[in-house]
Amino acid sequence: MTEFVSLSVDDGVGTIRIDRPPMNALNRQIQQELLTVSEEADTRADVRAVVVYGGEKTFAAGADVKEMATMSYSDMAPVARKLSAGLGAISTIAKPTVAALTGYALGGGLEVVLGADRRIAGENAKLGFPEILLGIFPGGGGTQRLARLIGPSRAKDLIYTGRMVSAEEALAIGLVDEVVPADEVYSRSVAYAAQFTAGPALALAAAKKAIDGGLDTDLRTGLDIESELFAGVFASDDAKAGMESFVQNGPGKATFTGR
Repeated sequence: MTEFVSLSVDDGVGTIRIDRPPMNALNRQIQQELLTVSEEADTRADVRAVVVYGGEKTFAAGADVKEMATMSYSDMAPVARKLSAGLGAISTIAKPTVAALTGYALGGGLEVVLGADRRIAGENAKLGFPEILLGIFPGGGGTQRLARLIGPSRAKDLIYTGRMVSAEEALAIGLVDEVVPADEVYSRSVAYAAQFTAGPALALAAAKKAIDGGLDTDLRTGLDIESELFAGVFASDDAKAGMESFVQNGPGKATFTGR
């Protein structure tokens, strides 16, 4: 059982909800719970796409600074990789994932967000990495995922200055993909995720693995990864059904089983 992170499922869309009022500070317990719930979402057959959500007021204002304030190097060294794994847990889900952002997504909260495939922000969202103002820097995947998403120069600007950006600036620099009224963030995120619930699950997972795996290596190796995964989907029932449907009925009419 988890205390602060939960998974609910409705019509194939799983919602991972972070709920530790008032600001969803991401202590070590939540980091572990994110791992536990992400693994559940990844393995449950009734979950075909995932939304991660912090509630109507804020996504997450960062890691629990009070918890870290008394830690020395010898305290942090054994757990730093666990922190990175917990805050990056959403990235391990082999299904389409959407982060639904309202209010603050700062520090560790933004690191959780960066693990999603798509980011939908409310007009009231504020995003940033203020760690430098504490004499540290993002250590839960932020330096790596942010630079890959928006480029090294913009990533260095945000991390070096510790400044927050508005939803509009976040959209302009590619940090988020869509901005909507704050009270529509969750419904819009669910609607985006829902389009994949009847899709070819194995092909979606393979496409995600090819994209993410290719970003971690050189082009030649990435192309090899793609080729192997591409060949693999031809063993699925969905590939047969999809291509037969296309030949007989044209595009967009296939019924997929997820197998």
